[in-house]
Amino acid sequence: MANEHASILFKLYCLTVMTLVAATYTVALRYTRTVSSQLYFSTTAVCIAEIIKLFISIGLLVKETGSVGRMLSSIREHVFGSPKELLKLSVPSVVYGIQNNMAFVALSNLDAAVYQVTYQLKIPCTALCTVLMLNRSLSKLQWFSVFMLCGGVTLVQWKPAEASNIQVEQNPLLGFTAIAIAVLCSGFAGVYFEKVLKSSDTSLWVRNIQMYLSGIVVTLAGVYITDGAQVIEKGFFYGYTPWVCFVISLASVGGLYTSVVVKYTDNIMKGFSAAAAIILSTIASVILFGLQITVSFATGALLVCVSIYMYGLPKRDTTILGTDESASKSKEKLLAV
Repeated sequence: MANEHASILFKLYCLTVMTLVAATYTVALRYTRTVSSQLYFSTTAVCIAEIIKLFISIGLLVKETGSVGRMLSSIREHVFGSPKELLKLSVPSVVYGIQNNMAFVALSNLDAAVYQVTYQLKIPCTALCTVLMLNRSLSKLQWFSVFMLCGGVTLVQWKPAEASNIQVEQNPLLGFTAIAIAVLCSGFAGVYFEKVLKSSDTSLWVRNIQMYLSGIVVTLAGVYITDGAQVIEKGFFYGYTPWVCFVISLASVGGLYTSVVVKYTDNIMKGFSAAAAIILSTIASVILFGLQITVSFATGALLVCVSIYMYGLPKRDTTILGTDESASKSKEKLLAV
């Protein structure tokens, strides 16, 4: 009884953490992109987040292996001694780099609540990639929830809620295009990374180190190509404030932390977390940015929340395929960021 009570408390803790991280990151990022007169370079923020993730993964690998010596031996063997594997992980590195940069573009042009709802399109995108790349099947209820989610997002975009406290110029079309690219990247990269993980028994943290090493190179190239001249003129950390540092911390520590705790929860709880994050982001946007809620936005957001819950419901069949899918989804949740 005590163990069951502790388990429930831990799951509630996980739910709270996942919800707060998702909602706070979105709102804080939106805040930093709309209130500062000295706008920082988003490409440098993405690069720093990759560096922080690398160091955290190294620390977790030390904990997993039990010593610094074993950690170094593991890195020599699996990272520097396996250039093919490093190259293989460069694919999601590029895709995740694009995705993270698109998040900054989207939140520079769309309200946090609109972004939070629309970004849930990553669910049908991931489902489609899972079917095509991993040869899995979805239940009729999952397909129905996917179409419901798309309908909800369409309603949200049909007559978008607008914020009255934003002074900077925005381009909603650019913002939605950025979300669309981020969604495609999220679906493909997540399923690709899962497929790589299942191809060997290499540690998750070793795989993360391989990916983040590639990611640092990719994001540095992005800094040079996109903002190279301005970074040289103004400095790498131009426009950085405590809020910007907070956003970077959430992007790095929050993502890794969430990927660890999610494996102890189920899809239903993950759905509740996503729905709660949407609600919190909406409330914060009303308070901070003067967001004006429309009927179409409220209806679309409700449909998205319900569809997320329905998609996470377990399948009723008990076939081997269903069992394999449940196990695979557990790993997919471990990779979610």
